[in-house]
Amino acid sequence: MALVAVLVTAAVVGLVGPASAEAAPFCGIRWGSLDKAGSGYVAPLVNVRAGQHTCYDRLVLDFAGTGGSYRVRYVSGVPYQAKDGTIPLRGGAFLEIVVGPSYDPETGATTYDPANEEELVNVSGWRTFRQVAYGGSFEGATTIGLGVRARLPYRVFTLAGPGTNSRLVIDVAHRW
Repeated sequence: MALVAVLVTAAVVGLVGPASAEAAPFCGIRWGSLDKAGSGYVAPLVNVRAGQHTCYDRLVLDFAGTGGSYRVRYVSGVPYQAKDGTIPLRGGAFLEIVVGPSYDPETGATTYDPANEEELVNVSGWRTFRQVAYGGSFEGATTIGLGVRARLPYRVFTLAGPGTNSRLVIDVAHRW
């Protein structure tokens, strides 16, 4: 009888296993949700696009040339450039993205003129993104508003290319 009790106890312990002291972060993501910034962008914005990944949604801003000035941060409302008010965005949290101009600084020619300023890319039904909207460009600064499901961890980085162009990448995790 004692042998049976020992075997049952060993089986239960083997099935349950030891408790983890700390749960692993989602997909290994160790990003935070604090402000992120970089310096140097003078290249004009030429395109905005987005993609879905297993662990995060991605926003990519394409620039004609190289550079690196940006500011990305959670705000209670994303302000327009050079006019009163905030961009109406869907979502439980809002990322303000400020980058270089959407026009050529030398000629003044527009380099990014979205067909629909309220929906730069279609993110309908996405896991984290709710809306991407244009807030205007003024005196060398362009604002993009990104509505997300909740205040979630995100990362920001730049990539060179293609050619002499560059990209700003913003990944927002699906969860903590």
